[in-house]
Amino acid sequence: MSPTRSCFLALVCVFFLAATAAALAVVEGTGLPLPRFVNLRAKEVNMRAGPGVRYPVEWVYHRQKLPVEIIAEYDTWRKVRDWQGTQGWIHQSMLDGRRFIIVTGAKRTVRRRAAVKSAPVARVETGVIGKLIRCPDGENWCEIEIGDHKGWLRKVDFWGVHRDEVVE
Repeated sequence: MSPTRSCFLALVCVFFLAATAAALAVVEGTGLPLPRFVNLRAKEVNMRAGPGVRYPVEWVYHRQKLPVEIIAEYDTWRKVRDWQGTQGWIHQSMLDGRRFIIVTGAKRTVRRRAAVKSAPVARVETGVIGKLIRCPDGENWCEIEIGDHKGWLRKVDFWGVHRDEVVE
């Protein structure tokens, strides 16, 4: 093999290795566990078909604090799923790590304590967003705050926490 050809092959290998290393560095995310819940930081957030501004906007959210579940990461982009199953990519700057929930199903009763027979604090409609305070270990209930009301709601009554998740 000629020296020129050897140099050329060596350069191709170096370039390939450098490009592969750069791609791996970009694909690596935050190192935080997946999936995980976050919320929408702004009053208007674009969901795109892919991880970048070159991808078309498929959906525009107009609900600040709406919980979404991060299911994948690519550089500064997060693939998310909303409470209705819609999936797409949102830039990390539009997401906030504070925890919120969204009420699902029929009207739900927020209770004073984590018990079905506990006194009601409020009745909430489907689609209402509340702040998640905590979900103790071994409990099927979470403490939440909706408006001026603070109380307990069963995990099956809302979306925004995994069934076995403990939030302190």
